[in-house]
Amino acid sequence: MIRRPALAPLLYGLLLVGMAAGQLASSDAFRRALGGYDLFVDAASTAVAVVVFELAAALGLLASASVPRSIGRAAGLAGLAVAGFWSVLAAQAFARGLELDNCGCFGAYLAQPLRWWVLVEDAYMLVLAWYAAAAGGIPIPTPALRLRRTQEVT
Repeated sequence: MIRRPALAPLLYGLLLVGMAAGQLASSDAFRRALGGYDLFVDAASTAVAVVVFELAAALGLLASASVPRSIGRAAGLAGLAVAGFWSVLAAQAFARGLELDNCGCFGAYLAQPLRWWVLVEDAYMLVLAWYAAAAGGIPIPTPALRLRRTQEVT
């Protein structure tokens, strides 16, 4: 029986697919965006590694309900690594005052300059990756996100 993945792995998996698709469809722009961070000796190899990690994490998270738990855990770890990569990359560039026209998350698509709100978006991505990893079987603490029902007193 095929089960649906939990919401966090589904949303994060779809986000990662979108990111990888944009990066693959505009590989030259993606390599230039990574090169703008002034960290990578070989931006082309880094670009390939990022896309591979994003796709591996995405496929594992999207299939997490119907694959062995070890694959879900590996996908969760890969997803955390991807979110951590983008967050650290943006934070260090912002701290160094780099002027980037495109953060590169979606290649040339949905391009946005590196500003403080990119750091907020990366924080959201880290939270989503954290919940997706927990749903995939990584034993990490997660606060419950349940609405409390109020009882009417009559």
